[in-house]
Amino acid sequence: MVGMNRIKFSTQRKNTFYLFEKILSNVSASTIIFFLFSVILTACSSETKEPKIAQKKGNHPQMNAPLQVEAFIVSPTVLNSSIDVAGTLLPFEETQIFPEVAGKVTYLEIKEGAYVRKGTLLAKLFNGDLQAQLQKLKVQSQIAEKTQQRQDQLLKIGGISQQDYDLSLLNVSSIKADIQVLEASINKTIIRAPFDGKIGFKNISIGAYVTPQTPITTIRQVNRLKLEFSVPEKYSPKVKVGNSIYFTTETTSGKHVAKIIATESGITEDNRSLKVHAIVENVTKDIFSGGFASVNFDMGNNNQALMVPTQAIIPRSRDKQIIIYRGGHPDFTVVTTGVRDSANVEILKGVAAGDTVVTTGLLSIKPDSKLSISSIKK
Repeated sequence: MVGMNRIKFSTQRKNTFYLFEKILSNVSASTIIFFLFSVILTACSSETKEPKIAQKKGNHPQMNAPLQVEAFIVSPTVLNSSIDVAGTLLPFEETQIFPEVAGKVTYLEIKEGAYVRKGTLLAKLFNGDLQAQLQKLKVQSQIAEKTQQRQDQLLKIGGISQQDYDLSLLNVSSIKADIQVLEASINKTIIRAPFDGKIGFKNISIGAYVTPQTPITTIRQVNRLKLEFSVPEKYSPKVKVGNSIYFTTETTSGKHVAKIIATESGITEDNRSLKVHAIVENVTKDIFSGGFASVNFDMGNNNQALMVPTQAIIPRSRDKQIIIYRGGHPDFTVVTTGVRDSANVEILKGVAAGDTVVTTGLLSIKPDSKLSISSIKK
């Protein structure tokens, strides 16, 4: 009986193997690989799914923890505010010298680099024809005056009419007017220094034919200089005519003083600044016109200035912000800044004395963040 059962089980196993082998023969290799890959992927996903679910259900201890930040308490301080701006040294007076009329240069006395006084003769143009005409008019004037004197005597005794006498008087006045016109034309052929100054390079030679568009030379008043610089628009109310400023140059050591004499009538549109002119009276031989000057503009003391550390400022495209600590939460506040020093910046608008300003971790703070202050500076 046992033997019959063994023979039956063996026959069933052979039939099962035969059926499995027949199934495998009808299934492709790619189908078997896809089936095995699906089984492995399902097993992996089931293993990783449980920890994620557990992580969601669990309460992570660091998610609700406040951010640790450092802060600074704003308090009024004394601020000696000054700004450094670039300036240019200019001659107090400078001009190019042109002839008023066209003509040939007959006299030239221009010593390059020489200092001349106002009215010094620099050049002459040919005026021989004008001088001849002037001489002719002077002779005519003498004859006309004698004629007018004789007619004046005749008028007194009734020898001529009043009309004849008036015509003689008109002729004298007309000739004198022509003489004045001619003398003015002759003066235009004479070129003199318009003010005390230093002569520049000579651009012509004697015998040259010049026109009113021909530059002869340049003259500069260098015993006094003019300092030109610009201050930003927000500092323009601090500029007062008569105030003294200090500047330095690259060719000298130490500071030099200048006095503000004028400001431009308005703010320039290109860089929103106010142009200022100051006069430099004590000019040394080492200070040259056209040179660069670094101007230190002192704006006085502010005893109630509100300063915050520079790192507390958050620059944005249109404005600037700081984060104020209020009861464990951040308050993003738009501010207006003033002058800066090496470590702090002045706040003109946006904060008040006693506010607690966050100085660290600014990039990690969101509007709904919770904050905890680790240290406070004053």
